[in-house]
Order: sequence, then structure tokens, then C-alpha cells
Amino acid sequence: MAFFEVSNIKKSFGKTEVLKGIDFSLEKGSVLSIIGSSGSGKTTLLRCLNFLETPDEGRMSIDGKVIFDATKDKAMKEAEIRNNRLHFGLVFQSFNLFPQYTALDNITLAPLMRLSEQKLSKEEIKEKTEEITKNAWELLEKVGLTDKADFYPCQLSGGQQQRVAIARALALSPDILCFDEPTSALDPELTGEVLRVIKSLKSADSTMIVVTHEMEFAKNVSDEVIFMANGVIEEQGTPEELFGNPQSPLTRAFLNKSLESF
Repeated sequence: MAFFEVSNIKKSFGKTEVLKGIDFSLEKGSVLSIIGSSGSGKTTLLRCLNFLETPDEGRMSIDGKVIFDATKDKAMKEAEIRNNRLHFGLVFQSFNLFPQYTALDNITLAPLMRLSEQKLSKEEIKEKTEEITKNAWELLEKVGLTDKADFYPCQLSGGQQQRVAIARALALSPDILCFDEPTSALDPELTGEVLRVIKSLKSADSTMIVVTHEMEFAKNVSDEVIFMANGVIEEQGTPEELFGNPQSPLTRAFLNKSLESF
């Protein structure tokens, strides 16, 4: 049984059918890249996986546990949605850092909010707070920004902001780390530093789904690649299969056009 299983995910907005039945599975510790033209449904799929949108149909499970079933969960309570979101960490293309907080505070904010919801003694709260702060410093070290801990987002470059966003997404120890075009708002020089951080996260413990337009990254880092077109998975395979011998005319046309842009 795969670690993460997605079955028949469909999503429409009014009369516009954006996702027309998405199926895939993901092994623990693997990296899945999702590529495709704008409007193909990539971001909507990622938002459905992260419970920012509710699928009209479909089913999702993590480690054998069903976390969403449209036949039962269309009217999920807010508490259930929040708990399900904890399985995922999401890094947005536009960083979405809180401008009034420092880099360190952006990372500790969510874990401290979770802590405040628990019934703990003052001593336990103090101990947990110290653990959260220590973990935040370790995450800043992982993304190479310990010297920017007290900087506000406006004092950081785009690449630095995105690296803080990655650390923030890791702070709650998600089962799956998701990226939505993490370099689309960056110039080429800053793109490289963010992609290096994402690449460094690839390990037996980091399971990742990356929506990206960076073909070289998808080719070199992914274990599996999905090409989406018109709300469906047009083609799926290893990087060697999809980039080296694409079977679909749509895939070939997309890759040829992408390579021409370099």
C-alpha cells in the first residue's frame, strides 16, 4: 500500500470542470513533480490536497487512514479540516509570510498556536515553547538563514523569504511537504538558492509534491513526474520515461515548448 493515495478527485467551479478525475499514489520519502501549462488544474489539485478547496468527488488516504471521502465528508467541520491540514505543509509561490513578524516568529507562530490549544501546566508550556524555539533555529540553519532570524520579511530578498516559508512549512512536521510553483516569483539568481534547499530536503523522511515549471529540477530531483492537461493526468512516469520518451503528443508538445524557452 502506498503512503499517500488519491482517487478520482474532481472539482468544478460553477459550470467549469477543473479537475476531471485525478488518481495517483506516492511512496514515503519520494518526490512527485507536477508539470503542465497554466490552467491545466495543477494548483487546484494542490489546494484540494491541502484542504484549501473541497473536492466534489474523490478519496484521499495517508498511511492507510482515509482523510477525505467525498461521499461522507463534503460538510467537514472546521476542526476536522484543520486536523487534516496538519498532514501537509504548503509553500506558496508568493511566500505569504506575516509582514509584522520576524523570520523566527513566522516559523514559531503556528506551533505556538497549536500549543495554546492544549491543556498543559505552566511548566509544560515553558518546556514545549523552548522546544519549538530550538526547532525553529534548527530549521533556519537547514535553510541557511540563522543570521536573518530577527529580520522582517521586508528586509529579506525574495529567495530568503521563500526559504523562511519552507522552514515555516516544516515547523509542524508534516507528512507531506507541498510546493506551489515555489520559484515563479523569483528571478533566476534567487531561483537557484530555493531549488537547492528543496533538493536538500529529499530524504527518506521528506515526502514532497512539487508543482513546478522548472523542468531541470523535475527531471533531476523527482522520483515520479505527472504531466497535467485539461484537468486530467495526461501522462505519468519516472523522469527518464516522461522526459526521455514521452508517449502523449500533448506531453511532447509541452516539453518541446518548455525547452525552447531556455
